[in-house]
Amino acid sequence: MLTAVLGLLAALVYGSADFLGGLASRRISPVRVTAISAAAGLVALLVAVSFSGGRWSASAVGWGALSGVVGAIAIALLYACLAIGPMSILSPLTAVVSAVVPMTWGLIGGDTFAPIGYAALGLALVAVVLVGFVPEKGAVRPSVRGVLMAIGSGAMIGTFLIIIDQTPDDSGLVPLVLNRGVSATLMFAAVGVLALAAKRRAASRVDAREHATVPAATEREVLEPETTPASRPLGGWRPGLPLAVACGLVDAAANVLLLVGIRLGDLTVISVLTAMYPAGTILLAALVLRERIAPVQWAGLALALAAAGMLAIA
Repeated sequence: MLTAVLGLLAALVYGSADFLGGLASRRISPVRVTAISAAAGLVALLVAVSFSGGRWSASAVGWGALSGVVGAIAIALLYACLAIGPMSILSPLTAVVSAVVPMTWGLIGGDTFAPIGYAALGLALVAVVLVGFVPEKGAVRPSVRGVLMAIGSGAMIGTFLIIIDQTPDDSGLVPLVLNRGVSATLMFAAVGVLALAAKRRAASRVDAREHATVPAATEREVLEPETTPASRPLGGWRPGLPLAVACGLVDAAANVLLLVGIRLGDLTVISVLTAMYPAGTILLAALVLRERIAPVQWAGLALALAAAGMLAIA
């Protein structure tokens, strides 16, 4: 029962973090949001681990650092595939793969259930698809590249869950500290690389303009790119900073719930239930932004609660 509750709670909290991250990404670039949220989560977890304790063993450090690398890859692929679209297909595909990979690992590793438990797992996978479905008008068929990225992202998210499951029980929150530390380092490095690439592109455009005759207004836009509308959202960190920090804190809380759930119960159950993370996003979007929840998503939420109840009984 407790494992099912923790799994659903972790999904809702993960979805809340995604909602905050989405709002922050409207103000600054998604890469900056990810970097800030990782740093904020790291600070929160360092404070938490100082009170909760945990053994800093080679296993805890190694698995935690590896989970940070895998998590960064998962996020990068997720953003890339959703940018390609259509989101209505690729988003639930990512969620299903993220559930199937660790679920399969858990079943192979010896997780067993009563017949109602296996039925619940199948019902939960259907719920994942319905909850993650994002209605899009005129959605086109996804490209092979988009599908492969979605599968890759889901596989990396599932691998992250498997890696966290390998961490020693006496390590406490130590693996999560390493996870956030590695993620923050990688994402800030990505921010630096992108900034350097942008400067080089700007310099090359200026150089090209020096050898061509252009209208004065166009030349001024090239020489002063920070004044152009397209570049304005990318300038500075302040507009989305509070939301990005809040995203990191909420995401850290979700990781703690996930870790506790995995250590108390089965990886199979936790992986399927946490894959319903879009539920938290769509519920907050409905409450805060007054966005409409599609009937198919309501059906998914109902199935998710039913599956959680069946898993609790199993």
